[in-house]
Amino acid sequence: MATDGKNKTLLQLIGVVVFMGAMAWAAVPFYNWFCRVTGFGGTTNVAEGPAGKILDRTIKVRFDASKARGFPWEFKPAQTEMTLRIGEEGLAFYEAYNPTDHPVAGQAAYNVYPYEAGAFFDKIECFCFTEQVLMPGERVMMPVSFFVDPEIVEDRDAKYTKHITLSYTFYEIDLPEEAQAALDTKTADENSVN
Repeated sequence: MATDGKNKTLLQLIGVVVFMGAMAWAAVPFYNWFCRVTGFGGTTNVAEGPAGKILDRTIKVRFDASKARGFPWEFKPAQTEMTLRIGEEGLAFYEAYNPTDHPVAGQAAYNVYPYEAGAFFDKIECFCFTEQVLMPGERVMMPVSFFVDPEIVEDRDAKYTKHITLSYTFYEIDLPEEAQAALDTKTADENSVN
């Protein structure tokens, strides 16, 4: 009977370890989804284009980049900051490099600090809207086009904002089906030649 108790405890412990591993694996994509849905954590808006109204007041936008642990790419902003007028469209670039000998797919999670400014930071186009696949040795410049909504100057909490930090964290994802299919076709072609 003591053996049954030990087996039960062992199975419960294994279950907890598996559950915790699954939660760690899902944390970044889940957080990204949660922030986009709720606006929590300074998640930005998506816009068709600038608001049309450009104010004389300027705001400084800083750019930050990080990677999930174990993610093999090199990833950094091409510029560390820029100053633009509120309502004016800005264009910034991030550089990514895959130093490995195999394709790697990634997705960027993003947020804005201070959090109050997230509701007024509008992206028009961004590499973070889609999955990114880099081939071995490939280096790319990835654009983000944005503006700060002039409504920020009317907001009780955000109107005193002078600096906004746009942060991206890249994490690895499975290769999209089309990229995996192209890779499988290339491998099959190479094997048929040999």
